[in-house]
Amino acid sequence: MNHKRVAVFRKEHFNAAHRLHNPAWTSERNKAVFGLCNNEHFHGHNYELTVQVTGEIDPETGYVIDLKILSDLVKEEVLDRFDHKNLNLDTVEFKQLNPTAENIAVVIYDLMRAKLDEHLDLKIRLHETERNFVEYPSQG
Repeated sequence: MNHKRVAVFRKEHFNAAHRLHNPAWTSERNKAVFGLCNNEHFHGHNYELTVQVTGEIDPETGYVIDLKILSDLVKEEVLDRFDHKNLNLDTVEFKQLNPTAENIAVVIYDLMRAKLDEHLDLKIRLHETERNFVEYPSQG
């Protein structure tokens, strides 16, 4: 039997503030590496998130995953946790982890991966700005 794998996507957005900072470095080095993103008073982004789930179509439902379930999962694991938060100050995940777009994508992946059936593949794409985005896991 020919099993067809299909990717389904859920797009969301959330707003969050952060500061890129390495406490092991001097303020000069932090400013040199992170520039304006090292502002001690933080700065915000309107993040655009795309969650991609890939798997075989269930012959009984016709779904890879029920998009209502995926929507609820994104709300519970990502939006409720990070939307309108200061990532550095208001979240457990970034107390000791620099909230770069790369790290945010990996954290979101880990949160979502723990809640999805293991036969489903997961990919996270996170746009920090219109032109800058990251994807995890990467293609190679």
